[in-house]
Amino acid sequence: MSGNRVRVGIVGCGNISSTYLTQLATFSTLDVVAVADLMPERAAAQAAAFSVPRACSPDELLAANDIDLVINLTIPAVHAEVSLAALRTGKAAYSEKPLALTRTEGLAIATVASEAGLRVGCAPDTFLGAGLQTCRRIIDEGGIGEPLGATAFMVGAGPEAWHPDPAFFYDHGAGPLFDVGVYYLTALVSLLGPVVRTSGSARISRPQRVIGSAPRRGEVIQVNVPTHVAMTLDFDSGPVASVVASFDVQASELPRMEIYGTEGTLSVPDPNTFGGPVRVRKAGETEWSGIPLVPGYEGNARGIGVADMVGAMAEGRPHLASSELALHVLDLMQAAHEASAEDRCIRPQTTCERPDPLSFPLGG
Repeated sequence: MSGNRVRVGIVGCGNISSTYLTQLATFSTLDVVAVADLMPERAAAQAAAFSVPRACSPDELLAANDIDLVINLTIPAVHAEVSLAALRTGKAAYSEKPLALTRTEGLAIATVASEAGLRVGCAPDTFLGAGLQTCRRIIDEGGIGEPLGATAFMVGAGPEAWHPDPAFFYDHGAGPLFDVGVYYLTALVSLLGPVVRTSGSARISRPQRVIGSAPRRGEVIQVNVPTHVAMTLDFDSGPVASVVASFDVQASELPRMEIYGTEGTLSVPDPNTFGGPVRVRKAGETEWSGIPLVPGYEGNARGIGVADMVGAMAEGRPHLASSELALHVLDLMQAAHEASAEDRCIRPQTTCERPDPLSFPLGG
């Protein structure tokens, strides 16, 4: 700690790091003192662009004595490795999603953190945005009655047509479920609580994809993860949800997410964003009603989970984008693949507390 500010080091200087560096600068509790990347030129460029005091290698950052919290923005394959290294050098850790590739790795992170008395947080933190926080208030205040069920659809044609380097989307730790569906599952758990049973069907629809964008146009990608996953989730609180995550859909008119209650339906905004719109249609009504958003973060505010974790550390309360929540969602994603491969329903090995609503504003 430096005064009342937590000293932050960022490992991984890819595209998402710019969003984090922009947002973290708005919080007076956070002081980014170093950035690191395996490509030194990328770390140097981000340090210069965002006035970070130093750029270094990942090993140097993890060994540094003047860093309290490591933000892990590396590729999914090394999320667990980097987070564990941070914890073992006495630093708190906050990771991009997913927490790890497997629940075994995720449990190892939780164990090391618990033994060291250190905090671990994990994206996505979009459920802390004004849109999903508005949905949370509606549910908590009985705006649709008792929740009975939900649907969530993350469907598209895949990123190879437009992304400049899309191969990682089709490798372990990604695919439609782990890369984007994770936002939908996190939103559902934040709104409805933990899951007690799940089943799933998953397939690799095409074993290869062709990159359609520069600079790698025409290259062939090997597909190593399911590209179409359909899940059923039984929540401990009662509702049953159907979730589809797919990179195999050329066009769709499906909603992003809906929650069905005894007195109406809640139309949930894109859980990959922080804003609205939020709509409700009550039983007997013929039109949807737009609901004003609660005060909060509506723009691209990735990093508010970090700020909340730092505030929680100071206040001695649980943080909201917690490792327990992230591990439970990771468990559900792995279980969907296992259920399909093993032709059975699965009870998750983990659970979590439904996170409290966000207290807005965070320290700025």
